[in-house]
Amino acid sequence: MIQIVGVALVATFLALIVKEQKPNFAFLLIVFVGCTIFLFLVDQIYAIIHMIERIAVNAKVNMIYIETILKIIGIAYIAEFAAQITKDAGQGAIASKIELGGKILILAMAIPILTVMIETIIQMIPG
Repeated sequence: MIQIVGVALVATFLALIVKEQKPNFAFLLIVFVGCTIFLFLVDQIYAIIHMIERIAVNAKVNMIYIETILKIIGIAYIAEFAAQITKDAGQGAIASKIELGGKILILAMAIPILTVMIETIIQMIPG
């Protein structure tokens, strides 16, 4: 975490200095640092996904549900990352559309899981 904060703070100070002379270069620096921070986290993300899959196998959970949930989480993070970069570029309207698109995709992917949950609840209700 110290490395991430260090890189982020150095980039922030550099961007503030460069922004007055070359705003486009400052924006590219911020995007580059954002992607670099993401790359710092790839190993951790892989470890988390692997751990969740291992737990699901031990619990005998259908892997389709786990894969869907992981995809939903991925969409949420990617949409958030893209929206933040777009906001940094001063394009709040486009950022809002990215967030809306992410939410719609999440809802579409969650429908099969919600359907199974509702069917399971209905089966448990004595009728």
